[in-house]
Amino acid sequence: RKPGTDFLASLAKEWEAEAMKAEALGPRVVLARFGIILAREGGALPKMMLPFKLGAGGRLGSGKQWMSWVTLEDAVQILRFAIENASVRSAINVVAPQPVQNLVFTKVLAKTMHRPALFPAPAFALRLALGEMADALLLSSQRVAPEKLEQLGYTFLYPAVSSALSAVLSVKTKAPI
Repeated sequence: RKPGTDFLASLAKEWEAEAMKAEALGPRVVLARFGIILAREGGALPKMMLPFKLGAGGRLGSGKQWMSWVTLEDAVQILRFAIENASVRSAINVVAPQPVQNLVFTKVLAKTMHRPALFPAPAFALRLALGEMADALLLSSQRVAPEKLEQLGYTFLYPAVSSALSAVLSVKTKAPI
């Protein structure tokens, strides 16, 4: 997969290059690149759930854009894994191993919430409402894999979006820390 070339990708490359300079002073540097964090409270998921709660949920734009996501529980465990393992260095992608397209995410979220997914949000409407943020945050594709984490032996608690959303939306979900 090719690295991104948009504004956010360029900003991240510059920031990471600066952060890696700290290794010359001695400390081990780990750069955590987070996907969309799925948590019951806070983050993107409650905002994504609102239209579904109102019976107006649906895909965003074409629904073909890739979403790289991770549960809060896995994100916390990955950070712990990185702290405890000296072999973790440089950039790590804090994302689940199975990214999904927005259309799939939408269908799974609707099914998990027992709500319909009948009303797509057209790209032009999102752009009218949010301007450039619509493209940067909702319509751009992010298909990222946690290759380094998997090579180093991290085992995901929730590798698939269906089990992740079921766990996150369940009242029985334990605290991540």
